[in-house]
Amino acid sequence: MQQHNVLILDFGSQYTQLIARRVRELNIYCEIHPYNKIPENLDNFKAVILSGSPYSVRSEEAPHPDLSGIRGKKPLLAVCYGAQYLAHFSGGLVAPSNTREYGRANLSFVKDGENFFKNISTGSQVWMSHSDTIKNLPENGVLLASTHDVENAAYKIEGETTYAIQFHPEVYHSTDGTQLLKNFLVDIAELEQNWTPNSFVESTVNGLKEKLGDDRVILGLSGGVDSTVAGVLLHKAIGQNLHCIFVNNGLLRKNEYKSVLKQYEGMGLNVKGVDASERFLSALEGISDPETKRKTIGRIFIEVFDDEAAKVENAKWLAQGTIYPDVIESVSVNGGPSATIKSHHNVGGLPDFMKLKVVEPLRMIFKDEVRRVGASMGIDKELLGRHPFPGPGLAIRILGDITSEKVRILQEVDAIFIDGLKESGLYNSVWQAGAILLPVNSVGVMGDERTYEKVVALRAVESTDGMTADWVNLPYEFLQKTSNKIINNVKGVNRVVYDISSKPPATIEWE
Repeated sequence: MQQHNVLILDFGSQYTQLIARRVRELNIYCEIHPYNKIPENLDNFKAVILSGSPYSVRSEEAPHPDLSGIRGKKPLLAVCYGAQYLAHFSGGLVAPSNTREYGRANLSFVKDGENFFKNISTGSQVWMSHSDTIKNLPENGVLLASTHDVENAAYKIEGETTYAIQFHPEVYHSTDGTQLLKNFLVDIAELEQNWTPNSFVESTVNGLKEKLGDDRVILGLSGGVDSTVAGVLLHKAIGQNLHCIFVNNGLLRKNEYKSVLKQYEGMGLNVKGVDASERFLSALEGISDPETKRKTIGRIFIEVFDDEAAKVENAKWLAQGTIYPDVIESVSVNGGPSATIKSHHNVGGLPDFMKLKVVEPLRMIFKDEVRRVGASMGIDKELLGRHPFPGPGLAIRILGDITSEKVRILQEVDAIFIDGLKESGLYNSVWQAGAILLPVNSVGVMGDERTYEKVVALRAVESTDGMTADWVNLPYEFLQKTSNKIINNVKGVNRVVYDISSKPPATIEWE
């Protein structure tokens, strides 16, 4: 399998995943581990990066790992908290800053002839986020860069390949951040840029062949990007020994069950479609509480999935489309639980329930990498570009109880909205879009008659990972056309509103 080139030690920064993404964008493989769970065998790691942290190095609770196996032995880049940590425990001085150093700043001094700052000049914009500052450099520290307010913005340790910066190269606002990471990883640590989608496919397929042999594997497909890419990787490795199950819970988009099934069959996957919509809808009858709806859908899914999986004789493995953020988030930097299996919206609780071993081909890659891997295997662009869709489907976009009539209304509205985005060339500039059926009736006038019908809200957001999101400023003409089309064509709706809330404070979904 892949070489574990870069080790990122996570001290709890909100930006740690961004560091990993920037490193991966340089085609260099990296892994994130909590600072208090440093891998015992460091032989595979050729360089180490220390992340930022919400802690102050001066506090008693501050993370204080033993870096004796790393420092001076491997190229080391310390970011923000990491830089202060090295200074504080190596003869330097870290003190509270008179002003909170937060936001954009510009380099006012850069030491000449340093590989670390190759192709980065004075004036380059960087992003600061700390309330402490390094007053005195550590023993053998050499100043490399300053900003107007932060004298010791970057330094190195003489006699080691150890570099430290008090700004965040991983965030978008540090304009030469990627260049700096490249200077450290490629020029100084001498890492090869050989982590590509093709290399991932090759090593993963070989690894799956070795791990699974002639065993049979069951995969719950959802129509989404992650489970699809996982399915194609497994199919490449074990062919017809992969048994895919695609369940229609009655809460999918309009015509989605048939169209996705057809698409999967065209890809050569061994797929069985199970239409259990009646079973789901009758179990949901009269339930309005969002969490109860989710749990009910999860329970019925497991029952349906288990019924079908039992028909696959001698199945040994359950495949899941778990991706790297799920793995990272399940490992707490505060000494919490070790990596746990994602409660995936399609297979929550299945491993214990079915006594199958779990295989997760995508567990070490990010969403954008999943798409690139899918593209390298020739998966249809339209499928790879699909917006995320919640596991409970339209159930959490129908506020209140679920009925087949409400599902019909929302499917019609959603289809007009999504098709309209595609026809207007707006679909690919939106991260996720959908319609919400509100538990509100409003007065309207159609022809000469008063109506008392449903209100629907349209929602479209832009985001890179779903953690934060902004509402999309869709053109008024598009909204006007869409609203007219919905009201004229969907019986039961007489009012359309557009949701202009960002996340935070609102969430992407309404339930």
